[in-house]
Amino acid sequence: MTINKALLALAMGVALAACSNSQQAADSATDAAAAATDAQQAADTAAATGDAAAADAAQASADAAAAAADAASTSADAAAAAPTMGEADNAADAADNAADAAEQAKDAAQEAAKK
Repeated sequence: MTINKALLALAMGVALAACSNSQQAADSATDAAAAATDAQQAADTAAATGDAAAADAAQASADAAAAAADAASTSADAAAAAPTMGEADNAADAADNAADAAEQAKDAAQEAAKK
């Protein structure tokens, strides 16, 4: 009976880790989507100023943020569907990296909009 309990505890630990990876990836995808929205707002603001160069730069950054948000979402889906904990962890890391890229693109869009 003790071996069964140990195996059950191990299985529960693996399941918990997989859920954690999926949640981390989902959170990253949400953060990336928010950054993409903010970047697009900055691009829209830059376009309203009439400064074509600033508007173009801000829009390019907003597009990059949107692409990163899409990548984060795809990675979140991959983390949720991953057959192994290692693959789920890799997908969660990819989602986190994409969210970071979206945040950097948002910052670039906002900087371009200030010019």
